Amino acid sequence: MNRSSVVDTNVAVVANGKAPHAGVGCVRACVDALVEIQSRGRLLLDDCGEILIEYRRHLSPSGQPGVGDAFFKWLWSNQANPERCRKVSINPVAEPRCFEEFPAALDLSNFDPSDRKFVAVAIASGENPPILNAVDSDWWTHREPLRRQGVEVRFLCPELMKAR
Repeated sequence: MNRSSVVDTNVAVVANGKAPHAGVGCVRACVDALVEIQSRGRLLLDDCGEILIEYRRHLSPSGQPGVGDAFFKWLWSNQANPERCRKVSINPVAEPRCFEEFPAALDLSNFDPSDRKFVAVAIASGENPPILNAVDSDWWTHREPLRRQGVEVRFLCPELMKAR
């Protein structure tokens, strides 16, 4: 079976070269991660379509002009292929948690509500997949509370996090 991952939208945005604060090494790490998923990995999404909706707001389904756009086009074509993509059932609830699967831990109460879907998918999948992040510092701020909940965050651009 392919190694599964959850990918925060910012990874594809950086791979498209749309994050001015991301240097060449950061962009390369994002490109490599997305190419790896497309060639040997499997992407985890939510069955509510929240992640696809967010990707669509920031990426082009035509696959052009960037690597992030090509990733989105690949995802769109492969979303029904269980070898490449798995839709994980998550349950939306009212804030503050947003999803039943998001931990009720007090030290995660300030975690960005728009990123909670990624955590919910990672936990509900039962696969302990890494969540890939490039430039979103909220993941760095909450890395230890997430780790305590069994959530692995893979920082593709750690040089941007450590300065925070």
